[in-house]
Parts: sequence; C-alpha cells; structure tokens
Amino acid sequence: MMQLKLIGLLVGTVAGLGPKSVPSGIAKSPVRHSLMLTKTGFVGDAQGDVQRHGGPEKAVHQYPVEHYKTWSAAIGAHPLLLRPGAFGENLSTIGAIENDVAVGDVFRLGSATLQVSQGRQPCWKLNERFAMNGMAKQVQDTGMTGWYYRVLEPGMVSPDDELMLIDRPWKEWTIRRIWRTFYIDPLNRDELQAIAALPSLAEGWRLHAAKRLSSGKIESWSERLDGRK
Repeated sequence: MMQLKLIGLLVGTVAGLGPKSVPSGIAKSPVRHSLMLTKTGFVGDAQGDVQRHGGPEKAVHQYPVEHYKTWSAAIGAHPLLLRPGAFGENLSTIGAIENDVAVGDVFRLGSATLQVSQGRQPCWKLNERFAMNGMAKQVQDTGMTGWYYRVLEPGMVSPDDELMLIDRPWKEWTIRRIWRTFYIDPLNRDELQAIAALPSLAEGWRLHAAKRLSSGKIESWSERLDGRK
C-alpha cells in the first residue's frame, strides 16, 4: 500500500496578493505542531475567495515536492521554490505524483481520513504568486497540479504523520488521466462519459464533463488562467 511522507504541513491566513492586493490565502507557512482537520480544512487555514477555493471538496491541497526540481529547471531559480508552500499546498509530500494517485483514493493521516476528490484547476493567482505571466497556464499544461481531498473523518494531524493509502475503489482513474482528458484530449466522448459518471469525482468536474458532452465545445479558460472575462 502507498505511504507518503510529509515534508511540510502548511496553513495560511488571508493577505493581499500582487500589485492589486487581492485577498488570498495562497501564501502558506509550515507549522511544527498538530492541527485539527475539519470537514472544510485545517484550523488556522483560510481562503480569500470562498466561492472558488476551499470548502468540503477542496478541504486540503496536496502538492508533490518532486515537482520543485522540475519547476526550477523550467522557470529558473525562484525564491518560492526554495521551500514547500510555493503552490499554496497544505500538504507537501514525497512518494507519489499525479500518475500514482487516483480519484477516490482514501488515505489515513493522523487520526483523520481523507479521500481524493479532484485535481487542481490552476487559476491566475499563481501568476501573481510567482510574479510571472502565464504561470497558471504552465501548471495546467504540464499536469503538475497536485490534488484536493475531501475529509471523510475529521481528526488531528501532526507534521510527523504519514499518509497511508487504505482504499482505492477507482485506481484506473488517476489524476493524470483525468487531466489528460480535460486539457489534452478534451472532446474524447468515451472518457468524458466515464468521467461524468465517476462517483468519487467532485461534482464540478462531473458537470464540466457532462456540459462538454452536451455542447461539443470546450469552455473558455481565459478568466480562470488570466483573470480576464
């Protein structure tokens, strides 16, 4: 069974982001003490836009530390890449990436139980975070997005805990596979039909798949990636 080591347990408060000081909780810092994990996230963590971030289906964001070296090679030395937290993650881990983790996977972390709910759809706040135009699109294009959890059982989590996989009902539906359908082969009807019916996938993703099947069109990503309507 998969076992992932925590490199960092991180939370953050809402602060101004970028030149326009947009409220955001993307800047997170590691903690050295145990935290309570509730159905909507870690106590002490916050989001600046609660309509698009956080909530039960995005309670916890995990990002593989393995990607940091790849990003350094791709965009050059950047101060954010010197330590965990560059991508606003709550859990910085080593041991698995998007091709290894599937929607519906259930993990034990401390006394809490989490289930993978969806991959991350990067937004323009990553551009502001890195002070780089197009950073959100690069994250989307590479598939190095990380993933989100819903919390099945709240509990206490320590920075020394490890994620232990305890169930995987949909092992074929990796984060990478769903990413490929949405962004590389976006009108593959067979894949979209299966995604729209995938029980453990967050409702928003299932509705996106169903909408594409109905319309035969790909939705615009400009507002999400660039902040432009």
